[in-house]
Amino acid sequence: MANEPILQIKLADGTLQDVSVEQLCVSNHLTYQALVTVLVRKGIISQKELLDEVTRVQKMQLGEDA
Repeated sequence: MANEPILQIKLADGTLQDVSVEQLCVSNHLTYQALVTVLVRKGIISQKELLDEVTRVQKMQLGEDA
C-alpha cells in the first residue's frame, strides 16, 4: 500500500487529515451498514425491499431495464 493515493479531508475543527481511498471506502461501507441495520430494526424497510432496490439501482446504472 505504499503507493496508495492519499487524500486530504477537512475535519469539523478545520484541520486537515490524510486518508487513503481504502479508508474512505471502509468508512462509507460501515456508514451504510449501520444505516440499513437501523432501518431494518425499526421496521422502516425489510431486507427483501432493500435487496430488491439494490438490484433495481444496479440494473439502472448498467443501462438494463429495471
